[in-house]
Parts: sequence; structure tokens; C-alpha cells
Amino acid sequence: MPFHFSNSRRSLLCAAAAGLAVPSLGHTQDKIAGGRAISLVVSYAPGGGADLMARLIAPHMASALGQTVVVENRPGAGGQIAAGYVARSAPDGTQLLLDASSFAVNPSLYPRLPYDADTAFAPLAVLALFPNVLVCNPSFEAKNVRDLVRLAKEKPGSIAFASSGNGSAQHLAGALFEDRAGVRLQHIPYKGGGPAMNDVMAGQVPLFFANVASSLGYIQAGKLRPLAVTSQQRARALPDVPTMQEAGVPGYEVLEWNPVLAPAATPAPVRERLSAAISRAMGDPEVLARVRALSGEVFTGGAAQAADFLKRQETLWARVVHEHKIVAG
Repeated sequence: MPFHFSNSRRSLLCAAAAGLAVPSLGHTQDKIAGGRAISLVVSYAPGGGADLMARLIAPHMASALGQTVVVENRPGAGGQIAAGYVARSAPDGTQLLLDASSFAVNPSLYPRLPYDADTAFAPLAVLALFPNVLVCNPSFEAKNVRDLVRLAKEKPGSIAFASSGNGSAQHLAGALFEDRAGVRLQHIPYKGGGPAMNDVMAGQVPLFFANVASSLGYIQAGKLRPLAVTSQQRARALPDVPTMQEAGVPGYEVLEWNPVLAPAATPAPVRERLSAAISRAMGDPEVLARVRALSGEVFTGGAAQAADFLKRQETLWARVVHEHKIVAG
């Protein structure tokens, strides 16, 4: 099933922010931790994609559990601050980490983490999968990915791509593209995705691996030209844009996603209740509609499938980080 986009993250955030918690109902002995509030600890600041997902599912989780669920933002250090905080929390189900795809990259990107990446957490769910899109300045001579690959092979290292910084999602997407396409590009790191995309539109750098939701308006206005989406299926918002594999780059897939994790020692029955509540939240028609409006698809699978997915992502990005000698910046 293809992806679809209809509104900006900011407008959807405003819609999702109404009602973050539902009061506890019923007998406290039936509740997690006696009915105390459950915190979704978000590793990034308010307004971003991880924060939006937390505020979207919190009221539905609260309804499923019959107790309060709140969102707590602890941004910084690429998600390490929030992850370290939850890893040190009591394993009673009241402190859950809601992170981004960087969670699978950090163990290979940083020599030291404030938690043991192998043992600190028990995955509860992956919420949804969001594609990116490789865009270029409209004046760039390559009209498609095959043109880009040909030009890059003719002059290795001469074509540049922008990113929001060393070790960022865009940097890693570009590095994986180099591997899968057999080319060498020039990486230009910026201090944030906004400045990077602005310079691509201005013609300072030709390429950028952009979020579909944040770039769609510029694509529709003709300020950016899409070359390929990074998912295995075409995006609803960009039905005429091929996938990277359709465009001639086999085995290429880069997605943004949000895992929810509990401290590893959280009892299995508690983890199961939390996973079931998240699954129920993600199946709500309102949540489904808003995820698809952000060009995403709900992750299919429970806690075991989420754990397998995280492990595959960690393995993939560890290899990319090691082979490209990527360091955080």
C-alpha cells in the first residue's frame, strides 16, 4: 500500500495535543504500578516527529490502560539523555522511552553511552515507518537517479549532498546510497535540516535526503525536484516518484521510525499490557489517519517483531558507520 500526505507536522501536532491523559479508572490493584501515571519520555524537543507520535498515542494508551499517560520531553545528545534517564528508572512500567531511529545508530556512533545498549531496554513496539525522499535543486543536471549514478561514477566525489550534521539520518542515508549505488559523493554537513534544505533550494548544494512531510510543499512549489523515495513502496503524496529500487538502486531502504521501550527488568506481564495498549492505540482510526497524513504506515507486529526490527537496524547502521568512519558532530 503506498504512502499519503495531507497536512504539515505542525498542524497535526496542534490537533493531536488535545487530551494527553485520561484519569485512572477502576481498582488500583488492576493497574500498572498501582495506577500511578505513566510517562512517555520523548528523546527530542516538543514539535518534532517523536513528540507528535507521543502526543498522538498518549490518550489512546490511557484509555486502554485506564490510567493517566503523560508526555515528558527530555531532549539532548541525540536521544542519550532521555534513554539514560529511562534506563536508570524503576522497572515498574511507569517510565517508557519513546525515541527515534537514531536509537539504532547511537551504539555505533558514540563510543560511550549512559546505558548498556545490549541489555538496558526491552522493546515494546515500533509505532510507524516514514519514508524519506531524495530531492535535488531543480537546475541539477541529473533528471533521475540513473543520471545521478552515471554522473557520480564519471567524477567520483564531485557531487555533494547536504545533511543536518555528521552522523545524522541524512548523512547515513547518503552513505548507504553510496554503498548500494557504488558511487562516491561529497558530504556537506549543516547545523540542522532547515539550513541544509534551504541551501539545496538556493543551489549551493545539489542533493538532500529529505523528510517527505517537510519537503512536500517545496516539491509542489517547484523549489525541489524529487528523484526517488527511500521506502520499498511509493509514497501516497508522491505517486509518480519511483522508489530507490525502481530507480535502479537495489537493496536500498531508509525509513524514519519511533520505538517505545521499557527498562529491561520490567516484568513480562507489565510489558505485555503496555504493548497491547500501544497496539490498540495504533489501531485507532484517528491515529491511523494521522500517521498516513504524515506519509507513514503503522508498523505491523508486536514486541518480538519490534525487537527483531531494532536489531536489524542496529546491524545495518553499525556497518555503515564503521565502513564510512562516521563520527558524531
